[in-house]
Amino acid sequence: MKKLIRCIAFSTVVLFAAVGSVALAQDKIAPARLLPPRQQTTGPLPPTPSSSARQTPPEPPHESISATAPHIPNRPEKLKYPPLKYEPPNPADYRTVLKSGTVAYVVPDHELPLINIRILVHTGDYVVPKGKEGLAALTGYLLSHGGTKSMTAEQLEERLAFLAAGLSVDCGDTSATINLNLLSKDVDEGFKILREVLTEPRFQDDKITLAKDQTMQGIRQRNDESSNIEGRERGFLAFGEDFWVNRYSTAASIESLTKGDFQEFHRKWFHPDNFVIAVNGDFDRDTMVSQLNLFLRDWPFTGPKPPEIPTDTHFAKPGIYVVDKDVNQGRVAMMLPGIQRDDPDYYAVIVMNDVLGGGGFTSHIMNRVRSDEGLAYSAGSSFPGGIYYPLTFTAGFQSKSRTVPYAISIVEGEMKQMTEHPITDAELNTSKRSYIDRFPRTFATKTQVATTFAFDEFTGRYAKDPHYWHNFRDNIDKVSKDDVQRVAKRFLHLDKLVVLIVGQKDEIMKGHPDHDITLAKLSNAVVTELPLRDPLTMKPIMKGSN
Repeated sequence: MKKLIRCIAFSTVVLFAAVGSVALAQDKIAPARLLPPRQQTTGPLPPTPSSSARQTPPEPPHESISATAPHIPNRPEKLKYPPLKYEPPNPADYRTVLKSGTVAYVVPDHELPLINIRILVHTGDYVVPKGKEGLAALTGYLLSHGGTKSMTAEQLEERLAFLAAGLSVDCGDTSATINLNLLSKDVDEGFKILREVLTEPRFQDDKITLAKDQTMQGIRQRNDESSNIEGRERGFLAFGEDFWVNRYSTAASIESLTKGDFQEFHRKWFHPDNFVIAVNGDFDRDTMVSQLNLFLRDWPFTGPKPPEIPTDTHFAKPGIYVVDKDVNQGRVAMMLPGIQRDDPDYYAVIVMNDVLGGGGFTSHIMNRVRSDEGLAYSAGSSFPGGIYYPLTFTAGFQSKSRTVPYAISIVEGEMKQMTEHPITDAELNTSKRSYIDRFPRTFATKTQVATTFAFDEFTGRYAKDPHYWHNFRDNIDKVSKDDVQRVAKRFLHLDKLVVLIVGQKDEIMKGHPDHDITLAKLSNAVVTELPLRDPLTMKPIMKGSN
């Protein structure tokens, strides 16, 4: 034990001696390390002053910020900024009509060695025959995942991975979108692959089976989340039970789909007459136009132009509609008939909705429902302009079951106030400046430039109003307080209000003991229970049925 103690003591002494030596060595070489590069030398070092001789230079006399910079305001709201000077890109500068007649927006961007190709296709769910619901979405998936004439699905996937390229085809309600992004050095091969995908798809059998199985799995889970239930029932109430948007895929429709269905749908709609193209990236513009012409040349098939998109919507009768679902919060959507984007009042509606509920924490609904009452984490409204048919005004939130009626009454009160009282000058200015000042973000990237203009071409906006983006800020700036109140009176009619609630019906009907508000005391007191729908058939499940 004594030997061990002596060993430890000796080790401690050696350790302290080593530390002292290192510190001394560092102190000796420190001046050389601190010298600027031009002063460093390999010769003898200058003598190091002792610590007693070292002196800290005196601090300069303190000067207040106001004395050195009297122009800086003492309050943030007093800051003044020069006017924002920004002009949006001109779509005509990028628009070109290819030899096939297809319109393309070609936007060079040499910042990164990448190219993004997007093709918009006039097709979608609205052209799918009844009984074949799900055909459009599965055709899109199989085009990008089902192989080609010369490559199996696995070989296609492997080749795209080798090129670090991304390929997707998505079919929605009124359009399909084809996306290909890849390195600019591989663009020739990329166009070759894309051409084969769109003209000679394999529709590999095992991929068809897989896609149908995955779709069926999603169908079975339709009623698992209250958000999915709300979204579906909102569509039925807003547009009508028989409107084409509300034709959902079923177990029967998915089971009926065959390879022949996919082949027919593809050849009928995926041809250059139905294309609008957006391409941006690292390329020479003239060279890219030539490549696009080569890509579309001698397309092996053609097809009909798509029919007009149906617009025969039917808004539900005013009232309160409840879907009984055992969840801890009630989901609420309060809807009114809406507007199309080419309506003369569109800009005033944008500002009105922003003040009412679209502007986040500056909006009336968020301030009252969340900030003042603490009834919901998020609350607000949306009022989009429909492209082909009017969409709806929708105010929404989630709240505890017992506080749902009270929260609805607050939103109704804010809607009524918008019609009866003008907004303040500050609210008007905040809303308009938010749209005007963030406007440049619409074209922040070349991808946004190309896709925004291509979408306008696709939906007909460019043909109707080629200067839409150039005039957007002026049209917003023209909106007055009187305009806001006028459109509020035009659209916010509480006697037409449709309220959808998904949650625990019995608890919601009770109301909250601290507030003398129940569903029966709201503007439209007629309460209708909507049954859940069978996820496999989308038919209502009547209570008591097996």
